[in-house]
Amino acid sequence: MNGLKIAVIGAGSTYTPELINGFISRKENLNVDSFFLMDINREKLETVSGLCMRMLEHSGIRCKVHLTDSIDETIEGADYIITQIRVGMLDARIKDEKIPLKYGLLGQETTGAGGFMKAMRTIPVMMDIARKIEQLAPDAWLINFTNPSGLIAEAVLNNTGVKMIGLCNGPINMIRDIRKLLPENTEHFDYDFVGLNHLCWITAVYADGKEILQDKLAKGIELSTLKNIPGIKYDEALLKATKAIPIGYLNYYYFRDEQVRLCKEAEKTRGELCKEIEAELLKLYKDPNLKEKPAVLDKRGGALYSEAAVSLIDAIENDRNEIHVVDVKNNGAYSFMDDDDVVETKCLVNKKGATPIKLGNFDNQYIIGLMRAVKAYEKLAVRAGLYGDYDAALAALMVHPLIGDYKKAKAVLDEMLEENREYLPHFFPGG
Repeated sequence: MNGLKIAVIGAGSTYTPELINGFISRKENLNVDSFFLMDINREKLETVSGLCMRMLEHSGIRCKVHLTDSIDETIEGADYIITQIRVGMLDARIKDEKIPLKYGLLGQETTGAGGFMKAMRTIPVMMDIARKIEQLAPDAWLINFTNPSGLIAEAVLNNTGVKMIGLCNGPINMIRDIRKLLPENTEHFDYDFVGLNHLCWITAVYADGKEILQDKLAKGIELSTLKNIPGIKYDEALLKATKAIPIGYLNYYYFRDEQVRLCKEAEKTRGELCKEIEAELLKLYKDPNLKEKPAVLDKRGGALYSEAAVSLIDAIENDRNEIHVVDVKNNGAYSFMDDDDVVETKCLVNKKGATPIKLGNFDNQYIIGLMRAVKAYEKLAVRAGLYGDYDAALAALMVHPLIGDYKKAKAVLDEMLEENREYLPHFFPGG
C-alpha cells in the first residue's frame, strides 16, 4: 500500500511539533510516506521542521520531509492537507486585540471585532488554497485549524467543492473534562453536544443511559477553563438558566463587561504573551539535542491539538466509524439551523468523511437564539470576506451579540480596515 502524503500549510507555526507528535503516537495506524511542510517564513520553517525531523527519526519513522514555500508543490497529490495559517502573524493579532478596546469592545482573535478582522485577512487566502486543492488534489481532505475555524469552514464549504472538515481542540477538551462527572464503574458514557465553533455547549451527559448533567448543574459544579481565557466562576443561577456546560469562550458572552475590563487592565494582550512564548519555543527548537516536543508548548494553548487532528485522519483513513465533534455543514443535525449552515456537531467519521448525527428533541431557546444570532453574523462576515463588501462588514458587526452598537461598530471597522489595508486588497481595489 502506498504511503500517505501529508501537507501542512503554515508549518512554521510552533504548534507543528505537537502535530507531528500526533502522527508519531499513531505510527502503527498511519503509513506516512512524506510530510510536505510549507511556510512563507523560511527561517521559522527551518527551525520548526528541524525539531520535527529529529522527533520523527527518534521515534523510528522513516519518511521523507520536504520543506517548501510553494503552495502548488505542497498540495499536488496530497492525501491530507492541514491548514494552520496566520495572515499578518502575531503583530496583526495584537492589533485585533488592542483596537477594539478603544471603543469598549472585546479584543479577541476568534470572536467579536478582533475575530472578524482575522477572518477578513484569512478568508481570501484560504479560498486561494481551496481553489488550488480543487485543481491539484481534488480527492484530498482539508483539515483546517486556522481560526476563526467555523467561519473559515462556512466560507470554504459553501463556495468550493473541497472536502473540508473544520477542527478545534475545544470540544475534545470539554469531552475529556465531563468524564470527571461520571459515577465510578460507569460502563457506557455518552453526551449531547450542540453549537458553533467557539460557541458550543454540552447539554446532556449519560452514564449507562441515565442523564446526570441537569441534576449536577442544579447543585453547582466546578468547570475547567481554557488556558488562554481568564477564568470566572459560574454560579448556580447561570448554569440552571442555560442548562448546559459551556466552552470557555462563552465567558466573553456571559461576562462581557468584566472580560473587557480584564483585557484593558492586563499588562499584555494574549497575542503579546504568545509572541514571547513563541520566541522561547523557537529558541528551544534550535537545540540539536531536543528530540521531543517541549513542555513549554502547552503554554501556547493547544492542548490535545494533535489528538484532535490525527485521530480524525486516522478515523477517515482506516474507516473507523468513530464519533468526533467537528465543523461541517449542518445537513439536518440541528433542526433549528439551515442545512448549509456550518455547525460544530457530533459526526460519524469513516472513509466517507464526517456525517452529522441528528440531535433530537432540542428545545433550549437560549442556545438556539444565540446560535442563530452568531450564524447571522458569520454569514455576513463571509460575504464581506469574499467580496470586500463594506456594507456586509458593518452589518456583521452590528448583528454580533458582542458589538451591536452602530457607532462603535462603524468606528472599530473603519480603524481596523485601515490598519489592515495591506492584507485587504478586496476592500481597497486599486490600492
